[in-house]
Amino acid sequence: MNFEAERPSGETERAEGAEGSTNRAARRRRPEELGISRADVLAAREAIGGRLHHTPLFSSRALTERIGAEAFLKAELFQRTGSFKPRGMLAKLASLSPEEKSRGIVTWSAGNAAQGAAYAASLDGVACRVFMWRTANPRKVEAAKSYGAEVDLDADGPAEAHERLLANAEETGRVFVHPFDDPVLQAGHGSLGLEVEEDLPDVTTIVVPIGGGGLIAGVASAVGCRVVGVEPERAATLTEALAAGEPARIEPTSIADGLNAPYTGDHTLGVVRELVDEIVLVSEEEIAEGMRFLYGRAKLACEPGGGAATGALLAGKIDMEPGSTVVAVVSGGNADPKVAAAILAEA
Repeated sequence: MNFEAERPSGETERAEGAEGSTNRAARRRRPEELGISRADVLAAREAIGGRLHHTPLFSSRALTERIGAEAFLKAELFQRTGSFKPRGMLAKLASLSPEEKSRGIVTWSAGNAAQGAAYAASLDGVACRVFMWRTANPRKVEAAKSYGAEVDLDADGPAEAHERLLANAEETGRVFVHPFDDPVLQAGHGSLGLEVEEDLPDVTTIVVPIGGGGLIAGVASAVGCRVVGVEPERAATLTEALAAGEPARIEPTSIADGLNAPYTGDHTLGVVRELVDEIVLVSEEEIAEGMRFLYGRAKLACEPGGGAATGALLAGKIDMEPGSTVVAVVSGGNADPKVAAAILAEA
């Protein structure tokens, strides 16, 4: 980690409390292999400071009745920029030197990481260029621009956008901020897990949607409870990487555009292999059903990827013991209105 991984002032009791999650998490990891500790996550939250929301955790009676376990929804769609992405981006920018910041940053994204990078860069006065692709969600494109980013839309898809980014970084000297496979960024995302444990100390399971895997790697590094990941069947890059034992490249085609990562990085794969308890796959219809449920019963206007965790629970993909407590992360709310309307019209 580039910022000091010391426990911030005021965090000692939460981190070291009797029977606390620190000890449970320590038993689950081999620090020499992973590169993220709970102390790193606490330091990342200190670096983020008061620039982001502590997003609400809502109970859901309707979901509880459906799954037979006490259910809560982590409403991360209410985060600044509409997703969890600024958590990691602010932590990453805090780790850069003044000289690196002066060169500006570049990243690539389907949209939420682009917005997160643009927002973080705007707060620090750092130039930001994001590489997206022609079919990217127009709302996410415009939002990235509104936060001050230069947006490149000349690529036909994620793979070409990635190649364009690498060429640009080499040509200009700008710092490549990886949208998911970076331990500092993942430590920032782990702040979401800290909030869940603080708001619901008896949580037994956190269900996290997976795109590139940065969020689940951070959450799993921060908490001591069971962590379950949810991937679309049509964007199962992490599932394929785990089966192969090495990063895998795919051509994702899920309706959940925010989860359409074309590959999993080495660092993410190592963290997930060691700390994540289970990954389940969901169909496009199960993602859509999760989204419809959140709109209709929880009044949460999420994007398709934000409904993936809830969709997995509704479909019975995750076993829950009687008396257990589960949190589904509603990770984003930046839906393309046309896509959202089509999904909701099927209800």
